[in-house]
Amino acid sequence: MKNYLAIAVLIVSAAMTSCSPGKGKQVAHAPLATTADGKEIGSAQFFLLDDGKIKMDLEINFPARADSTVAVHFHEHGDCGNMGENTHGHWNPTKEAHGKWGSAAYHSGDIGNITLDSKGHGTVSVTTDRWSITENEVNNIIGRGIIVHGGTDDYTTQPTGNSGPRVGCGVIVKD
Repeated sequence: MKNYLAIAVLIVSAAMTSCSPGKGKQVAHAPLATTADGKEIGSAQFFLLDDGKIKMDLEINFPARADSTVAVHFHEHGDCGNMGENTHGHWNPTKEAHGKWGSAAYHSGDIGNITLDSKGHGTVSVTTDRWSITENEVNNIIGRGIIVHGGTDDYTTQPTGNSGPRVGCGVIVKD
């Protein structure tokens, strides 16, 4: 009987340590590539959490932009053609002012600035109830573009933050 109990404890322990607490179930992703030549520069993964919120983990590996800060935004359309211009403007389903995520005024596509290290690596994680993956909902992120800009977001210039050229792009797709 003791052996069965020990085995059960090991199985439960292994199951608990193999799960990522708070990570949720991956529901979407977006590979990111340069707009100039299509070279891979990172990805975003989206997770549905137990409380119904969506968590995005975005990672950039962009050596050409090492030791700099880049702005990242969700854009209206999931079409990276024409150097990212086919994504059109920022995704703003609630028609709010552009600003810094979490401030008094910002819209659902305002992700913000990401500082890249000496190798061009940087990450950001955002958890929110402002996004959905449910078809026909106004806040559905599936099919939206993610743009990596060549400059920083000043968080004040309307409607874009004066973030510079579109140097990277990806499309959010449902898993």
